[in-house]
Amino acid sequence: MDFFDKFKIWVLFICLISQLGYGFYLPGSYLHKYGIGDPLSVKVNSLTSIDTEMPFSYYSLPFCKPEEGVKDSAENLGELLMGDRIENSPYRFKMFKNETEIFLCKTKPLSGDEFNMLKKRIDEMYQVNLILDNLPAIRYTKKEGFFLRWTGYPVGFKFQDAYYVFNHLKFTVLIHKYEETNVASMMGTGDAGEVIPTGSEAPGYSVVGFEVVPCSFQHNAQSVKNLKLYDRYPSPIKCDPPAVAMAIKEGEPMAFTYEVSFVESDIKWPSRWDAYLKMEGAKVHWFSILNSLMVITFLAGIVLVIFLRTVRRDLTRYEELDKEAQAQMNEELSGWKLVVGDVFRAPTNPALLCIMVGDGVQILGMAVVTILFAALGFMSPASRGTLLTGMIFFYLILGIAAGYVAVRLWRTIGCGDCKGWVSVSWRVACFFPGIAFLILTTLNFLLWGSHSTGAIPFSLFVVLILLWFCISVPLTLIGGYFGAKAPHIEYPVRTNQIPREIPEQKYPSWLLVLGAGTLPFGTLFIELFFIMSSIWMGRVYYVFGFLFVVMILLVVVCAEVSLVLTYMHLCVEDWKWWWKSFFASGSVAIYIFLYSVNYLIFDLKSLSGPVSATLYLGYSLFIVLAIMLATGTVGFLSSFWFVHYLFSSVKLD
Repeated sequence: MDFFDKFKIWVLFICLISQLGYGFYLPGSYLHKYGIGDPLSVKVNSLTSIDTEMPFSYYSLPFCKPEEGVKDSAENLGELLMGDRIENSPYRFKMFKNETEIFLCKTKPLSGDEFNMLKKRIDEMYQVNLILDNLPAIRYTKKEGFFLRWTGYPVGFKFQDAYYVFNHLKFTVLIHKYEETNVASMMGTGDAGEVIPTGSEAPGYSVVGFEVVPCSFQHNAQSVKNLKLYDRYPSPIKCDPPAVAMAIKEGEPMAFTYEVSFVESDIKWPSRWDAYLKMEGAKVHWFSILNSLMVITFLAGIVLVIFLRTVRRDLTRYEELDKEAQAQMNEELSGWKLVVGDVFRAPTNPALLCIMVGDGVQILGMAVVTILFAALGFMSPASRGTLLTGMIFFYLILGIAAGYVAVRLWRTIGCGDCKGWVSVSWRVACFFPGIAFLILTTLNFLLWGSHSTGAIPFSLFVVLILLWFCISVPLTLIGGYFGAKAPHIEYPVRTNQIPREIPEQKYPSWLLVLGAGTLPFGTLFIELFFIMSSIWMGRVYYVFGFLFVVMILLVVVCAEVSLVLTYMHLCVEDWKWWWKSFFASGSVAIYIFLYSVNYLIFDLKSLSGPVSATLYLGYSLFIVLAIMLATGTVGFLSSFWFVHYLFSSVKLD
């Protein structure tokens, strides 16, 4: 009966995890109901390109501007850091009113700088990103019998040494009829019920899709001469995407027009993001992750079983001996029992170790909480920037945990001495943010020099520094204070005054430490491809449930790898395990960085220019540093617990 009860619990747990893997989401905005004829405003976001990874403002090119002038939309911290610049546009629709041949504007004759800038943006494959009711414009293209989805549309294209711009847009707005129910409630039991009617409102419509087809069309110069904004172009415009017509030339103006049609759809408002979340190769994605999870779980289980059996055998054999046999065995000790007087000897640079472990706890806690919230749907793709904003918020708050862990570890290494805890807390608050600030400032100068919207504005820099010193630093100091007041961890054995000489090893111990990162990397590399495609290829990442499971598995594997290596080092009488346990699991960062370089060479082949490559490598270095601190902390804390448990479980004189 017990077996079946356990079996039921495991089945329930697996079902729960599988459902969590879908990462359901809550929409990022409230439902907007529009009546027939209500105005709809299209907004524009930054121009983006996977060729350069540097966003630019929409109005950095000679496009039509709205009558009331260009106005920025309110943006959160995450949007600004991601380089989003959402502004108003001259595109205006009326709900359920189809319009064709709507004239926008005729630009001034293109200057030499404007002409060269347009050619450069077309060569660099820049995309125009439009937004309607918080939905990005989506474009469908057909290739070899398959339909491909793209967000946005190209600025233009090059054909036979001539440059053409997409100056006519054909919009399709998918709408769903929204009717409020005419019943307030139904009360009663069994088959009987009481219906209480209420007054109903006029039915409205919600926007559930926004599609665009870009075309290049040569307008008649005489026809557009006297036209004003939103006038009707006098002759029909045939939108044929493959056609080439509107070639840009220096000293000549450009004319822009659009058309819009509304189509009723069965798509309901909560499901309107499904079209954006359908990633190519979805089946490969799911089966690859599941396969990786199964293989790594099986491998980690074998490692754990072998490891526990080995340690338990040593302890059991020792405890079964009588006192005389134990005394004789103590004289003939070998392996990890020989380093009992040195195993808790303070490591080199103990303050730096405490600082890195404290920052690792802060980063790991931020990652766990953020991914958990995203998996539960509180940070959906519909809410632009909330993921990054949430990460910053949780990082700031968890400064208290970083200070507590670092100072308590500092006191433990110092055998209870509180001296220097303020210095340790201060350095914990400044170590990782300081390195991040240095990297981001350097990259920001490159973006400023390129006039990219990806550059962090000076005012935002000031805000980030204020958040750092007014929230993160005080909370870290508070955590350090609690860590100084908390009792330090007592060592189960005394440390000898004279350190024991470490026997010469057959192979360098650091070689084994560096190689240990391959196992944690095995849990990550498949998911890593999808994450990097989301960051650098503009794809939407949404399977946070699976990411949460992968991260838990990564933590378990990091702990196991570090435990095994620490035990192996102790068995060969190498008592300098502190830093090695940190880098045994932290070395996974090396392989992630090498994978990033591989991704740059083979997947981002079109990335052009030294500035773009420097930005990519700079951001990769920043992410890898954070991963090293988080995974290294997991390995060190698990090894510390194991060593403490191991030497407190057996009495040695």
